Amino acid sequence: MTNSRPLLIELGTEELPIGAIDLLASAFATKICEQLESHRIETEMEAVALERAPWPASRRTLHTIYATPRRIAVHITRVASSQSQFSEPVLGPSVQVGLDEGGNPTPALLGFAKKNGIAAEGKQLAQMLIDTPQGQRFGFHRNAGGRALVDLLPGLLAEAVKALPIAKPMRWGDHAWSFVRPLHWLVVLHGDQVIETEMFGIRSTRHSRGHRFMADKPVWITDADGYVEALRAAHVLADPTERRARIRGEVARVAAQLGGMPQMDDALLDQLANLTEWPVAIGCSFDSAFLAVPQEALISTMVANQKFVPLLDGHGHMLPRFIGVANIESRDETQIRHGYERVIRPRFADAKFFYDEDLKTPLAQHQQALAAVVDQPALGSLWDKSLRVAELARVIAGRVGADAAQAAHAASLAKCDLLTRMVGEFPELQGIMGRTYALAQGESPEIARALDEVYMPRAAGDTIAASTLGRVLAVAERADTLAGLFAIGGKPGGAKDPYALRRAALGLARTLIEGGLQLDTRGLLLEALDAIPEAALAAGLKAAKIASALDAGARRAALAEEIERFIVERLRGYYAEQGIAAGVFEAVLAVAPSSLVDLDRRLRALAEFSRLPECAALAAANKRVANILRKQAELGESPAANIDQSLIQVPSERTMMLALQIARDRINQAVRRHDYAEALAIPARVDLFQSAPGFFAPFDAPSLLAAIDDYFERVMIAVEDPAIRRNRLAILAEFQRVFATVADLSRL
Repeated sequence: MTNSRPLLIELGTEELPIGAIDLLASAFATKICEQLESHRIETEMEAVALERAPWPASRRTLHTIYATPRRIAVHITRVASSQSQFSEPVLGPSVQVGLDEGGNPTPALLGFAKKNGIAAEGKQLAQMLIDTPQGQRFGFHRNAGGRALVDLLPGLLAEAVKALPIAKPMRWGDHAWSFVRPLHWLVVLHGDQVIETEMFGIRSTRHSRGHRFMADKPVWITDADGYVEALRAAHVLADPTERRARIRGEVARVAAQLGGMPQMDDALLDQLANLTEWPVAIGCSFDSAFLAVPQEALISTMVANQKFVPLLDGHGHMLPRFIGVANIESRDETQIRHGYERVIRPRFADAKFFYDEDLKTPLAQHQQALAAVVDQPALGSLWDKSLRVAELARVIAGRVGADAAQAAHAASLAKCDLLTRMVGEFPELQGIMGRTYALAQGESPEIARALDEVYMPRAAGDTIAASTLGRVLAVAERADTLAGLFAIGGKPGGAKDPYALRRAALGLARTLIEGGLQLDTRGLLLEALDAIPEAALAAGLKAAKIASALDAGARRAALAEEIERFIVERLRGYYAEQGIAAGVFEAVLAVAPSSLVDLDRRLRALAEFSRLPECAALAAANKRVANILRKQAELGESPAANIDQSLIQVPSERTMMLALQIARDRINQAVRRHDYAEALAIPARVDLFQSAPGFFAPFDAPSLLAAIDDYFERVMIAVEDPAIRRNRLAILAEFQRVFATVADLSRL
């Protein structure tokens, strides 16, 4: 690259929305790199390995993203000072327009030539043809490129900023400019050279700004590579990764002093990093009397509203201490500490008031009020939903060995905490407060725990409910939600999923699979749909594209099938994350296991078996059989309904028949035990004929796999006698059925 130097672009603004900083900074860097590439300005690149890609690694521009509450910036390692030279086509009229009937240039072609300074005439013009997707056109190639970066950068910077994902642009001053926040300074450096440009009325310079309180003055940036250190000297950590590391270290330091373990997840860490440019942790405390309130409520308000870090003891109990992260290195931390303690006190006082008031009303007394809260207009109230879930939970509990009465009672209480003051203020505590109030009001620990576990898993990566009763409620709740919303036409479309049905479907599937609940998926959904009002079902007919001529039972059956497919589709990603190949998933799905637990067992057995060399041979044999049967079907010939022993003429056919019989019996026994690993291994077992004393196969290492190979070698399918031909096809069809007991190996 000619005269390549590092490039730095910084946009200095008012304080940015903390939830948008990371996205904006990443998008800004990406758009700048894309613009440089589209303008053919060379940059230093690095290889990037694409996940699960069979082709060589791609390449991307080497760059670093910087972001603080007051700035977004990108530093690109090396950028050329000018465009690369390239050739570009200049297109004129099409052949039909450029030549008349006699093949002579028309005025349109002559005008194109004159405009571009082409002196050629007649036949020379007729030879200037370029192939395009729309056909041949007159034209020529000219050398282009070579423009200086200083000339191109203003335009590409404007295009990059224009393309940023800004949800709510802000206007300021008396002009029409709009951006995420008002722009106050602009730094554009190519090496040590300022590239002059203007944006939103601000001209580019080499002056950034330091920390708003500790060094609020212009910061001279000597060159692009000196950016980070220049800002560090002005108490700004521009690198978000470095800032996050400093916060972790600061919080750990203060937590050790206070004798607690900090509860700071990635989401809180990101928020703290986007609120500070020079983070400093400060230890604080609160009145221990507030610990009478459930700690989930205290932690929720502390984190969500104040961005403070709670501290727990070694047993997971909350301590009357917390950590605030300030955006300043103060000479008097006491003032900041008192300020943090002062703002947390009214929050905790509100939580204690809500908790004390809620305890005065038993959960069951909220049931009547649930009838006044509409769930979905076509589906009725929250109390209607509670009744449906309670009945479904009672049925499920009876099938999995849980207490049916407990399940119905817990389901009738599960929505009651929605009407408490605490959940009204902190919706994220739904279920948690139900458990807390149930315990405080004398419900059994099993019932109380289920009121919380009904919402598990709450998010991707969360664990499922731990208790059987909680799993029963979780399954019933999600099955009713899917059934009701599909019935009224609420199925997600494209990227839109307003009712979070994809999450509900995956949560239902995970609870069944990981909880080992052996339930017929289609039957479960039919029972959930049976409880949906007929009027609601009719409302969703058009959206679901189900014929209104079908009776109620047929409508529900069609919906149950659709919901089951929707649930199973969610499992593709679930198993892909566990390293199970798509072909394995398709092979098992083809045999339509009745329960998700059974599907999971078959998948894991086949995934393990697919790593063995025998699997490839068996899959190849299955594909060969499937191809033969398909081709014969295309010719209008199907296998005989039953295998006729009298039509067997070749010893290899008899061997094949015996191998199939023995393998089928042993596979069926293994399947009844749900031992799918054994069932898959049987066709390749060389001891297959031990159960047939005195029988000797006409080949070594007798197995079903060896038998089918010998069958292909010695038996001709396409014989003239149609009865024999159809009988031999029947043997292949039986081979296919035996293998399909566990999975369709031809799909591997």
